[in-house]
Amino acid sequence: MSEGHIEAEPRTEFGKGAARRIRRAAKVPAVLYGHGGDPVHISLPGHETMLALKHGGVNALLRITVNGTEQLALPKQIQRDAIKGFLEHLDLIIVRKGEKVTVDIPVHLTGEPDPDALVVTETSTISVEAEATHIPEYVEVSIEGLTVGAQIFAKDLRVPSGSTVLVDDDVLIVNVTHAPTAEEVDAELSEAEADAGIERDESDEQATEGAEAAADGARAGDAEESSEGQ
Repeated sequence: MSEGHIEAEPRTEFGKGAARRIRRAAKVPAVLYGHGGDPVHISLPGHETMLALKHGGVNALLRITVNGTEQLALPKQIQRDAIKGFLEHLDLIIVRKGEKVTVDIPVHLTGEPDPDALVVTETSTISVEAEATHIPEYVEVSIEGLTVGAQIFAKDLRVPSGSTVLVDDDVLIVNVTHAPTAEEVDAELSEAEADAGIERDESDEQATEGAEAAADGARAGDAEESSEGQ
């Protein structure tokens, strides 16, 4: 995995007001801690930090320099603005080369299953133990050619050498089921609506067809009565 190098500044002001001032300066307040040392409060350049996290993912390895001292760190907690998505605060944990860490990595599916199959990802992230400077970005799972009934469990996963899957072997990762037809989906929806007491409104097309059918029926009835009258 690549390392993002970031020049940080020590932070001496705290509180919401100070944090707002840091963000207005296009920087991100953060805390660097771990290995028994006191927490170090820093501010990070917003753009460079965002790019490093985007490139390295949730387990991006950051090489942070503060007052000439360099530390390797992993994001422990990332706070983002709920609406705009910009970084609000980072908790960073110090790591060392050769040190083992426990992280969650995403599951990436590759390939195409059988056309009649519906692939359900039952577990989207996997907990692994890995060397701090060699954390896999994701675990790759092939679904190429899988048919209905196929299942992939944690015991079937393959991770890079030096990494260990920490979840139980019988944890279901991928489940392949029958892909429902449009008719089956509509029938299931109708049943659910009926159970919930929901009456489906007729579409304009259905209403028109119903009116036309009623008119045809009325005309047929009139014709029959006219014939009988004669």
